[in-house]
Amino acid sequence: MGPKKDAGKGKGKGGKAAGKEDADSKTKLKVANKVKVRHILCEKHSKIMEALEKLQEGQKFDVVATQYSEDKAKQGGSLGWMVRSGMVGPFQDAAFALAISTCVNPVYTNPPVKTKFGYHIIMIEDRSV
Repeated sequence: MGPKKDAGKGKGKGGKAAGKEDADSKTKLKVANKVKVRHILCEKHSKIMEALEKLQEGQKFDVVATQYSEDKAKQGGSLGWMVRSGMVGPFQDAAFALAISTCVNPVYTNPPVKTKFGYHIIMIEDRSV
């Protein structure tokens, strides 16, 4: 089950209520109220872009977070489980839109997400109701 295989799924053309549940279960993310989050936070855009480049080169997410992140979650970027209402808007929207992945093969926000705290590269390790 690949994390980015939701585009171009043959049959459904949307809008039909009858087939919507079946299509959603195959193409949409599992409904969740909390996510297990890792992130890289940098105040400067140039620094977050350096971190993004390292991820694109294939470095592990937690290693890049340890090297580049400027917050208390610097050690691997783990924020742990976060509930939907416990995040700032743009961060929350991006986090709940991501598929589950691992530090070795991360699915992350690209471009980075800007909030009042700086620029974030976000990945999700798990989702729960």
